[in-house]
Amino acid sequence: MIELKAVTKTFGSTTALDSISTTIPEGKIIGVLGPNGSGKSTLLKMLVGLNKPNYGTILIDGKKPSMDTKNFISYLPEIDYLYPWMTIQQAADFVKSFYEDWDENKYNELMKFLELQPSMVIKKISRGMRAKAKLLLSFSRNAKLILLDEPLSGIDVLTRDKIIETIIHDYRAGDQTILITTHEIREVEGILDEVIFIRQGQVALEGNVEELRCQRQASLVEIMKEVYSHETI
Repeated sequence: MIELKAVTKTFGSTTALDSISTTIPEGKIIGVLGPNGSGKSTLLKMLVGLNKPNYGTILIDGKKPSMDTKNFISYLPEIDYLYPWMTIQQAADFVKSFYEDWDENKYNELMKFLELQPSMVIKKISRGMRAKAKLLLSFSRNAKLILLDEPLSGIDVLTRDKIIETIIHDYRAGDQTILITTHEIREVEGILDEVIFIRQGQVALEGNVEELRCQRQASLVEIMKEVYSHETI
């Protein structure tokens, strides 16, 4: 379980997260939604320990983000972090040297499922292929917590569909927690169990997706438009 207690994060005069408190349950797929600059990416970076709060407390299974928690977190950042001169196999060898939960069988299975080849050179493949390669490396671990920061951003519709298929294909319901930040609400609505809408660094709305849809008689896209009706998304 993830707990945020009055967490504030500032960058100079900019407040990215403003005394945010929420509890994120285990074993579900959770969407962290909001416009650019709302604090979504900052939240994921703090969970993995790349940023620390100015105030407040973050607990993952009762522990503050540290090397202990990093061992069971797989983090896919929005930036293209892969070394361009590497092949996919070299990138995989690099990642698995750091994590004991690397699963070679899963890696080989996902390689085929994503229609990738180990010999592909990162700088020579398309943006969509690189997105799938990043997903391959993230899901080839048996990580308890997976953080996906805008995994669908800027890629074609077919690749988006394949990424969604991969998330569903690999997800261990009840045993694994996945947090996804994205603007592509329509693509992910069908796989989300819970949702957290962040607005100006604070939780604007959160809850079970099916319950929210029933209560408001609206889709997630319509609910999001209502939550951010006075903002540009």
